[in-house]
Amino acid sequence: MIAAPFRPFISLASALVCVLITNAAQAQAPAAPPSWQQGRNTEQEKSTLHPFAIEVTGKSAKQLPVDKLKVPDGFKVEVWVEGLPGARSMALGSKGTVFVGTRQLKDVYAVVDRGGKREVKTLLKGLDSPNGVVFSRGTLYVAERHRITRYDGIESRLDNPPEAKVVVDGLDPQQQPGHFWKFLALGPDGKLYYNVGAPGNIVMPAYFQAGISRVDPKTGIIENYAQGVRNSVGFDWHPQTKQLWFGNHGRDWLGDESPNDTLHVATRKGQHFGYPYCHQGDTLDPEFGKNRSCSEFAPPALKLGAHIAPIGMRFYTGKMFPAEYQNNIFIAFRGSWNRTIKQGYNVTRVSFDADGKPKMEPFLTGFLTDDKADPPMWGRPNDVMVMRDGSLLVSDDQNGIIYRVSYATK
Repeated sequence: MIAAPFRPFISLASALVCVLITNAAQAQAPAAPPSWQQGRNTEQEKSTLHPFAIEVTGKSAKQLPVDKLKVPDGFKVEVWVEGLPGARSMALGSKGTVFVGTRQLKDVYAVVDRGGKREVKTLLKGLDSPNGVVFSRGTLYVAERHRITRYDGIESRLDNPPEAKVVVDGLDPQQQPGHFWKFLALGPDGKLYYNVGAPGNIVMPAYFQAGISRVDPKTGIIENYAQGVRNSVGFDWHPQTKQLWFGNHGRDWLGDESPNDTLHVATRKGQHFGYPYCHQGDTLDPEFGKNRSCSEFAPPALKLGAHIAPIGMRFYTGKMFPAEYQNNIFIAFRGSWNRTIKQGYNVTRVSFDADGKPKMEPFLTGFLTDDKADPPMWGRPNDVMVMRDGSLLVSDDQNGIIYRVSYATK
């Protein structure tokens, strides 16, 4: 009869003990390492290699050694516009507006050319890593980490943007810690293609991660298009074959020279390109590659170099550059961090021989100043875009600048 009054006390005491035990266990448990540190061995835990942060406020071109930039003979590179902190992916409007997304920030910019003088407007604010942008038939599409939205009639409302309309939501249900930002492109089939990267350096991804997907903007129906793609932040379609070409970032912590970042072509829907089992088409992963074979997976079309970070890429379809540049690929190499001697930090040209075999050569260089320094560069190319006059724009998120490369016949 006297036990009942003590039950609440006993329950409360038991709950308090559980809380204390849980708190003690959490206090003793080591904090999870950042996603970029996954895959390190014991010796590599002492490594001082690390990703490089951008200057989130941007810089004036007057503060930078822009005169160090080099392009092939006959070409010219110049600052097209500054004042776009974190400038990443670009899209061209039908009235000439250049839309620019950001990854580390929350803004989307609009650049308006008024007779050679360019004005930067902060078009959209408060978004969640709005890296990907596409313009089509008067509508701007924006890919955030968790959704894709549309802004209809945007070029007539640059000072008063319309409300966002959701194309698809729920693209980041796990709030993944790594490679969550999205590139966005409109395919020849009228569908929006976007990447979802691996949630860490080397982990087993979920079915919707480590791949390229597409969504019908009219219905919101999603399809997985390519799998086994660790992190592609740039892709485009060959103007003639209409096949999807894309860059891919290889995993970190397998050494200075391995694996290569890669260039691929998807010849059909449903291909698997190797991650996390096989890297660069011929190197099995020490953990996930056990009892697997690289022959299971579609090989790369071209090895680009270890840890050079291919980002935005476009086929050249303009008329300004010499004829041999037609249908070549320009790729922005954001540059390595997981390498003792740094490389990349340029825009590279990929051309094709008579048999269609790709080869590459540097096109725009000069951002890398000291390949052993920390940081080794003053700028980081991020995306490329062909303008209507045939010139090439190159964004630099490190400084918030867009450069223009043009060609003039001597």
